[in-house]
Amino acid sequence: MSRQRQARRIEGELVRRGDTDYEAVRAGMAWNGLKPDRFPEVIVRAASERDVPEAIGLARSRGLRIAVRSGGHSWCASSLRSDGMLIDLSRLRRCDIDMSSATATVQPAVTGGELAAELVARGLSFPTGHCGSVAVGGYLLSGGLGWNSGALGPACRSVYEMEAVTADGEVVRCSEEENPDLFWAARGAGPGFFAVVTGFRLRLHRIPGAIMSSTYAFPLAYVEEVSNWATETAQELDPTVELALVLATAAPHMTKQTPRPKVIIVAATAFADSGDQAVQALRPLETCPFADRSLFRQAFEPTSPAALYEASSDLWPAENRYAADTLWSDADFGTLLAKLSDAVGSAPSDKSLVLAPVSPASHDDDLLRDMAFSVLGESYVVPYAIWDDPAEDDINTRWLREAMSAVEPRGTGHYIAEADLTAGATRAERSFTTSDWQRLQALRARYDPEGVFHSYLTP
Repeated sequence: MSRQRQARRIEGELVRRGDTDYEAVRAGMAWNGLKPDRFPEVIVRAASERDVPEAIGLARSRGLRIAVRSGGHSWCASSLRSDGMLIDLSRLRRCDIDMSSATATVQPAVTGGELAAELVARGLSFPTGHCGSVAVGGYLLSGGLGWNSGALGPACRSVYEMEAVTADGEVVRCSEEENPDLFWAARGAGPGFFAVVTGFRLRLHRIPGAIMSSTYAFPLAYVEEVSNWATETAQELDPTVELALVLATAAPHMTKQTPRPKVIIVAATAFADSGDQAVQALRPLETCPFADRSLFRQAFEPTSPAALYEASSDLWPAENRYAADTLWSDADFGTLLAKLSDAVGSAPSDKSLVLAPVSPASHDDDLLRDMAFSVLGESYVVPYAIWDDPAEDDINTRWLREAMSAVEPRGTGHYIAEADLTAGATRAERSFTTSDWQRLQALRARYDPEGVFHSYLTP
């Protein structure tokens, strides 16, 4: 089949480098306000899943390597690659919920916020990502550390089945019984996955009867003391309580001081059957021996998925410029955050922060079984450089790299979903155990022997 005929069979939009609208389309492929200087030769904006095999055939005929975008956000825009084809799935947004089986069939561009809203209306839930604008495609392929993951496991644990298009254009179903190797890789391989997933069948969960939060903010000078106390208290908490430490500038509602000080925030969210159970789940945090030093305290506050997403969008609004990186470590949070507090205190932007989820995912071996994703350490931190002035790109990116260099000697790995893959050649490899990385390479050689799909982004 000629290339022209193949291109005509694609129902969606083909944008070629040099077209008048190319740059606007290319820039729209990165959610981040910071746009990388990487330029695909062709962008295929698929109209439906039928376009995916056709796009793969066109790429193979032209010798173009393929990258895939679901439509959410990757901090380093890993799907934007030069000299190849980008298959954009952002128009694949169908979501069908089957109440009788408590399952949902979703296409990759459905966002976590959209899915959560559909499920809440039906009394159901799913461990969607913490940012409502994240599309489920890239989120699930990376493992998915989302709401209530401590109890439910990474989101990919609740993926029952998926439909994928392989490097030779074949449409296949993947599950623990059918194409199990491809299914294993798809649950954690992230942006280096060597097929295009066009649909997921999800196992849904009963909605919590009550969601409640408690939030405390302390001066940054107490970072080590607060971190150690919070980590010890976390051992008394039920897995349904999600606890996070945040190093940041105090929010306006936390203090009247001007300028607003840097603080360490202890934020806990309980997903419980009732309000009384939520209060009991959060009560261990009320025993803080230095509560009188807090700048802000708000305990047992009822909340909802919509409110949780509103709060996260306030921290990570779409119009900002971002750089982020991740680190797993076996060092305690007090040690890690004491080093990162110096970076936060001197950050060039007061929007920058460090997020440290305590037990971001369950350590239950059963919830982590048969997936490429794995928990690589006892502690997990994510520094975010956040700014809005293009003239400050270099200084903020440098700040992130320097903050990471302060803790990286204590690192045991990275999380592929948010790792800055441009920061080091081993970022992707260190996002997996040695045996899982070797298995991924063997499966790539088996399913994509000609290298049709881009592997992981490197510096």
